[in-house]
Amino acid sequence: TNEGMLYFYFTQGVALAEVELDTLTGSHTTRRVDIIMDVGKSLNKAIDIGQIEGAFAQGQGWTTTEEFLYFPSSGKIFTQGPGNYKIPSAMDIPRDFRVSLLEGLPYRGLKTIYSSKGIGEPPLFLGSSVFFALRDAVLAARAHSPGVADEVLHLESPATAEILRLACVDEMVELARIPTAQKEGKIPFTVRI
Repeated sequence: TNEGMLYFYFTQGVALAEVELDTLTGSHTTRRVDIIMDVGKSLNKAIDIGQIEGAFAQGQGWTTTEEFLYFPSSGKIFTQGPGNYKIPSAMDIPRDFRVSLLEGLPYRGLKTIYSSKGIGEPPLFLGSSVFFALRDAVLAARAHSPGVADEVLHLESPATAEILRLACVDEMVELARIPTAQKEGKIPFTVRI
């Protein structure tokens, strides 16, 4: 009948990330993150904030470190286990992590338990704010490199340290670049998915 609410637990949030990018190595630090999340009328603020922080960290890893590679010759997965599949660690957590819940709104039409909302997975994508902050940092670095400042930046996720370093495009990156003619017919060691 096209009436009513499709999802009773629909929720939304916003995140802002401040990062520091080392343009020589591609490594980065997430200096500060501010999140505001609509969870309805929170049943337990400590649990909701913990869920938001955990989902954010998972999303941050998904967009910055968790690279999935496989061997093209055999089809086997290269990134297996903690040795080469990098999940977020305690050092990846923002140095200044501020999470607040949207409060003071009337939820008259919300027919859920005590006007609460689901909070498990929705904040995961807020971790992409780190990816987009890194993209802005790369664009700022490229502004200092003649000839590439006006080029379109195609930054793939996850934005690993290697990808970030190469995206900065400076004299060292150009010296290391392999000409296309030398790549033809060669099978790469690993392939990204």
